[in-house]
Amino acid sequence: MKIAFFTEMGFSGKIDRNHPNMRTEFAWMCSLGATHMNLNDYTEERFDLGIAITPKNNPTAVHIEHLRKMCDKVGVMQEGPFWLFQDYDLEKQIHYYNNLIESDIIFTHNEQDRKYYKGLTNHKDVRVLPSLMISEAVGELPTEDRSGIMIGGNMVSWYGGFDSFMLANSVTDEIYQPKMGRALPNEEQLGINQLPYLQWNDWVKELNKRKMGIHMMRTHAAGTFALNCSYVGIPCVGYEELDTQRLLHPHLSVENGDLEKARELVNKLWNDLDFYKENCILTQQLYKEKYSENRFKERLKL
Repeated sequence: MKIAFFTEMGFSGKIDRNHPNMRTEFAWMCSLGATHMNLNDYTEERFDLGIAITPKNNPTAVHIEHLRKMCDKVGVMQEGPFWLFQDYDLEKQIHYYNNLIESDIIFTHNEQDRKYYKGLTNHKDVRVLPSLMISEAVGELPTEDRSGIMIGGNMVSWYGGFDSFMLANSVTDEIYQPKMGRALPNEEQLGINQLPYLQWNDWVKELNKRKMGIHMMRTHAAGTFALNCSYVGIPCVGYEELDTQRLLHPHLSVENGDLEKARELVNKLWNDLDFYKENCILTQQLYKEKYSENRFKERLKL
């Protein structure tokens, strides 16, 4: 099957398996042997399937009729949480909804989002496009003398970073944080070791140095933080509504807002070595079972 992805990322071509910034959408393209094109590009080449990733800030950039000139079937993929489009003005909301209805396939990040879009549109084909990692891009990870905690995001409600920080701070002051697009000024005043913006491969290597992750993010999206933790073999505490958290860290997932239980789990991981090792081993096993590249292709059902 010939597949093309259409985004606003500003380049055309294919993704090499050793790409230094193998973010989720690049991993999809790489695994499926897909061509990348810009949303407004045109080519005489035909594709069996075109997948348009709707830009968070520009939903009207996707035009189904344009994509059908090149693709036998057209799928649309959300970017961000399912509710985000309702922050657009009404004209853009209607355009977004019409794109969903007119597509052949609606792709979503997780099972909760699949149920949402199925209910919203009653579309005949709504399926999860699971998050993915390409091992060649990461390379061999050294065995690290792990220390500290990595929290998954900045101090805004989108990421739940303050909640994650307070839980981490209950057991250690060695706390690390990736710098994201929604970072607030002076977050380092909390004593956090804030990483600079990193290529995805460098980010995974930094994560590999930490003992565990905490990601109390209520925004349901691709779930890459929990996935990355599982890949490097460290436990992650987070909310169970997110597929990657629930499936890869089943004993460390709590109901939305249950910071009491999350705090108990963080303390147990930090102080109970047997419990910590059990969850490290389990999450690596579950990654191979549920999120390997072969499993990705099976779940996608193309």
